Amino acid sequence: MLIAFGLLCLSSLPAAAQSAPPAAPQYDPELARSLGGDANGMKKYVLVILKAGPTKVPEGPARTEMFKGHFANMQRLADEKKLAVAGPLDGVDGWRGVFVLATPDIEQAKSYVATDPVIINGEMVAEYHVFFASAGLMTVNEVHKKISKK
Repeated sequence: MLIAFGLLCLSSLPAAAQSAPPAAPQYDPELARSLGGDANGMKKYVLVILKAGPTKVPEGPARTEMFKGHFANMQRLADEKKLAVAGPLDGVDGWRGVFVLATPDIEQAKSYVATDPVIINGEMVAEYHVFFASAGLMTVNEVHKKISKK
């Protein structure tokens, strides 16, 4: 059954894709160096999980300003090449968002996160983990600028 399924999937590909060998990697040593990648194109980061904190700031101007500051802080860190990726989570179990910070050092990451108004106000707390991923994550912010209308 698995073999038949595999043949069915393969037969749905264009003939050129069925017989063509995979494309050889186009290694760019300068790009790898500039992104801080190792021989496998990998790099250490700090993954930050933002969780609900002890102090929910009530709806109103103070909360609006806090979140404006939160987004401005993320933009500043991204512009300084300290933040590779950030985004919200679904809120399940109090998990509110993630940062992937471009440092292998948790203490350095804590100093970056400490500048965020959601942390300062207790709206969120941060959990830190060393994270090993593609050095290519460092290109996400530049690519995002090219695909975002805002």
